[in-house]
Amino acid sequence: MPIFACGKYCFSLDRPLVMGIVNLTSDSFSGDGCASDTARGIEHARQQLEAGADILDIGAESTRPGALPIPVDEELRRLIPVLREVSTWDVPVSVDTYKPVVMRESLMLGAAMINDITALSDPLALDVVAHSDCGICLMHMQGAPGTMQQAPIYGDVVTEVQHSLARSVSTCLAAKVKSERIVLDPGFGFGKTLAHNLALFRALTAMNVGDFPWLVGVSRKSMLGGITGRAIEGRMPASIAAAMLAVQKGAKILRVHDVAATRDAFAVMSALQ
Repeated sequence: MPIFACGKYCFSLDRPLVMGIVNLTSDSFSGDGCASDTARGIEHARQQLEAGADILDIGAESTRPGALPIPVDEELRRLIPVLREVSTWDVPVSVDTYKPVVMRESLMLGAAMINDITALSDPLALDVVAHSDCGICLMHMQGAPGTMQQAPIYGDVVTEVQHSLARSVSTCLAAKVKSERIVLDPGFGFGKTLAHNLALFRALTAMNVGDFPWLVGVSRKSMLGGITGRAIEGRMPASIAAAMLAVQKGAKILRVHDVAATRDAFAVMSALQ
């Protein structure tokens, strides 16, 4: 059974882990961003933990389609007060960022994991995490959030994502990052059409990259709206169904908005299989 090591925490991955989303952004696509309201951000993190989250994933910069970068100082201003509190709880905290400075500050404050949409493509980011013991999520993205959904093109999306992530893994291993610290995310919705997303999802079981665990984040995303025709606020049932199917296809970590409902679905699936 594979393990996932992130800081002082170690998961056996004998059951799917639920990563609870904590948005500190002002323009979250799902409408749950806490922006600069520190108390609200901490309360939302507490709710996600009490709902059963195994990991809390805190992000202070929106990476939704069309989002533009924010200054490092603004990202840290939103993030640090919440992280300072949440990192004292007995739960691994992941920070969703691609900026080396934010990574360094987060790890100093006790973050146990870095979730990078650019797969540590910045050599400075790689250096920061390589000199720590944090867990790392390497995600695939074509383009940048501001423009990634304008015209994504692939010859073979499954092969290209697979090869891109394999290169990212090789770079990490060459930097002496231990393999048990790495999980991979195909990047659903990050520079991909609905057809690309569906092809990737269907290929999850066969799309092995050195047997590294998959982290899947499709909660409330537009691909589910494309399938169901539902607006964001009506996508929880589709999100739960997708999470269960992802687990059946081998996903080990599910990044979700609706923690309690997802945990209940996994409990039922485990009991009835």
